Amino acid sequence: MSTDLTLDAPRSPYARTKRGINWEKWGWIYMRVSGVLLVVLIFGHLFVNLMVGEGINRIDFAFVGGKLSDPFWQWYDALLLWLALIHGTNGMRTIVNDYVANPRVRRILHVALIASTAVLLVLGTLVLFTFDPCPPGADPELVASFCGDIL
Repeated sequence: MSTDLTLDAPRSPYARTKRGINWEKWGWIYMRVSGVLLVVLIFGHLFVNLMVGEGINRIDFAFVGGKLSDPFWQWYDALLLWLALIHGTNGMRTIVNDYVANPRVRRILHVALIASTAVLLVLGTLVLFTFDPCPPGADPELVASFCGDIL
């Protein structure tokens, strides 16, 4: 019995058949880098929200409004949002590539992943950078109690 199932050496000239950007390699690298950054950002987020000051007892609308009025926290949360969504989408893309055999279904799922991620990134970023807990001209009965002094 002969074994015709031999593989070329990884660095042989015949092993590389495609030219251009190796998206799988960059996706793999992104997952590792974003995973490390996400661990740091998530633990920082949890520490500030749950441990500093009064802890979990202080989390209310005023706390969130105060945080989202500070540019540092806006960018911190935006980085967390973008890294987490793209990290999750890349993981789902990998799962789709591994388990969906039909190329048409795979393409539909990839488009759905990209579309849903784009919508969530746009909406989440808009919320982070346009949030105003006390909108000018709002009915005082409908806004938070601490906005009475501002309106």
